[in-house]
Amino acid sequence: MSGRKKIERKIEVDHSGVCFKPCGVKKSVLERTYLLEDEMEAIRLADFEGLYQQECADRMEISRPTFSRLIESARKKIADALLNTKALNIQLKS
Repeated sequence: MSGRKKIERKIEVDHSGVCFKPCGVKKSVLERTYLLEDEMEAIRLADFEGLYQQECADRMEISRPTFSRLIESARKKIADALLNTKALNIQLKS
């Protein structure tokens, strides 16, 4: 038995081809952390645009609790990449 089908999330900005890495370290030797495109969109809406979680959830057409889980996951991955000298790649949905 499989779980519920993942609801399509509205992504307003194309984040394809985005990668961040520490300065002075070759990308080929870095460990990578992958941020999903919906997590990147959550960061953009909440942290860059400064919207409240309910406004972000409405824009992404998801529930507020789902948005809360997305933003928490995204922030944890970003902190991991920054603190542990990892490359941060945006992974597009398949």
